[in-house]
Amino acid sequence: MSHFLADDGEHIHVKIDGEGPPLVLLHGWTASHRDWGPFIEAFAARHRVYRWDARGHGGHAPHAHTPVSAARMARDLEQMLEHWKLRDAVVIGHSMGALTLWQYIRDFGCDRLRKLVIIDQSPRLITDEHWRWGIYADFDAARNAAFVRSLQEDFAEGVLRLVGQSLNERARRKYVENGEGMTLARQRLREMAPQPLIDCWSSLAAADYRDVLERIDVPSLLVYGGASNFYHTRTAHYVRDNIPNALLHIYEDVDHAPHLWQRERFARDVLDFIDSED
Repeated sequence: MSHFLADDGEHIHVKIDGEGPPLVLLHGWTASHRDWGPFIEAFAARHRVYRWDARGHGGHAPHAHTPVSAARMARDLEQMLEHWKLRDAVVIGHSMGALTLWQYIRDFGCDRLRKLVIIDQSPRLITDEHWRWGIYADFDAARNAAFVRSLQEDFAEGVLRLVGQSLNERARRKYVENGEGMTLARQRLREMAPQPLIDCWSSLAAADYRDVLERIDVPSLLVYGGASNFYHTRTAHYVRDNIPNALLHIYEDVDHAPHLWQRERFARDVLDFIDSED
């Protein structure tokens, strides 16, 4: 992998493939650049693809003392774009990657961006009496505090429980069955350094990007799971209705990673969208 040096001295690792207009891929919480592997052949045939391991992710233990936060990752993104002199970039953000992108737009605007793709994310995770469309449509500050405590006690189990006790019936069944896939996921999570990821979660949970949506002035494609672990389809409609001229695709009967369940469709939808005339 290549890397660039952030302004606090942290090495941010980036895998680069292909040639053409820039396409930047931002993964979700606890994930890495590897999650984008199924799409690289299709994307790199037309684009120069940049996929990072966000700080604290991908098995790279942080060296700087800067807490991992949405604002810090947005700054890293700006510095990555500057390092490779990228303008008119298309950026795809899944889950935490979408939150990072919204934080980036809050802090730096859309000047370097040409188009956006948002995958299955709410602009605010925490629910309250005025906001229902975060996690589970019922994940208030008290539930989040309990979740953070569970992460501190057993990080891997806390993450798996968040997914496995969610809105998605298939995920609930897999968590209860506790088969080989769950064992492998638990093992992978236990290899991660938990505190940077807990810091990161706390930052994401504190954020509210509803006011950012209306400021997005570049074409946006939204891809949501019709059976998302975390969000009702009303979340998807809210995001569509508040980003000017956004295009929404709901992939029916798939979870928080709709792109991974319907890979060929996702690659086709993305390339049709980003390679069309503005």
